[in-house]
Amino acid sequence: MNDGEIYLRWANTDDAADLVVFNDAFNGVGLSIEEVQDNIAVTSELIALAVMDDLIVGFACAQYFKSFCYRGLQGEITELYITEAARGKGLGTLLISFLEEELSARGVTSVKVLTGNTNENAIKTYEKSRYSKMEKELLLQKKLEPIR
Repeated sequence: MNDGEIYLRWANTDDAADLVVFNDAFNGVGLSIEEVQDNIAVTSELIALAVMDDLIVGFACAQYFKSFCYRGLQGEITELYITEAARGKGLGTLLISFLEEELSARGVTSVKVLTGNTNENAIKTYEKSRYSKMEKELLLQKKLEPIR
């Protein structure tokens, strides 16, 4: 892939087919195009796309919320994926900045990111965007069975 025109934009339901492929490569979830279209149509999640030479080459997602426990809105960058061929061009940093600008415009005062301890490329990308490691944090997770 050559270094052609690069721009960022917000995702819409027309992007579902590309997002299915990227999400499967990144998360291995295997959603259908229809599921992604439905999710995009109803979510308040911010879904940013990196486009190079008119092809979508990456995406990043963020969410925000108000908690009674804190002052101001809290934000979280939940996903960041760039295709192998488009890596090393600064697109991750651009997507992070794009999300941060929108989060800030909506009143978010703090943004957090969770990533794997061994995901050195992601860690470097976030540190380049001035995120700091919080050694005291630990993620605990549990899957819940649906109540029928």
